[in-house]
Amino acid sequence: MSKIELNKRQEQIVEIVKENGPITGEQIADHLHLTRATLRPDLAILTMAGFLEARPRVGYYYTGKQDTQLLAEELKKLQVKDHQSIPIVVSVNVSVYDAICTMFLEDVGTLFVVDDQTYLVGVLSRKDLLRASLGKQDLTSIPVNIIMTRMPNITTCRQDDLIVDVANALIDKQIDALPVVKDTGNGFEVIGRITKTNMTKILVSFANDV
Repeated sequence: MSKIELNKRQEQIVEIVKENGPITGEQIADHLHLTRATLRPDLAILTMAGFLEARPRVGYYYTGKQDTQLLAEELKKLQVKDHQSIPIVVSVNVSVYDAICTMFLEDVGTLFVVDDQTYLVGVLSRKDLLRASLGKQDLTSIPVNIIMTRMPNITTCRQDDLIVDVANALIDKQIDALPVVKDTGNGFEVIGRITKTNMTKILVSFANDV
């Protein structure tokens, strides 16, 4: 959400409510020598933006929230479905060599491994592939199911999960990405991914709005 830039009259309304709240719309209009109808759009904007709250038969009062608090509240409302990326998946039967090529070509840090029914069965990270590539083994003959992290040791998220909760999971688990899944009853279908890059983009977008 973009930061609300208040105009002069809206700033005056906020100050009036700060000093006199709770106060009715008619009383605010009297302070400014304007009609209630003239102020209606400004009061609606200030209420929707969180600067003011309105109670029936009581009036408007100042929430006491600063811009940073309002932005933090908006951040806490963000959901995975609005910020997820396209998942990069590989078959459980592919070789480590092919997985490395896929990771390089797709420029990602995490691959999601699916079975023949396209259900999630594993996750491959850069570290997994790096460890497997050390030594003299033939990477074309090693299937990814030998080195991947398997269910149920995979942290997942859903589309309606909060971004803040997913960010905490990334930090707690010290991982780069989570698969966004849908439970089909027979297994998890991978429908997206949330990564540290997604989180960075969200922070940058909020910073640019300030």
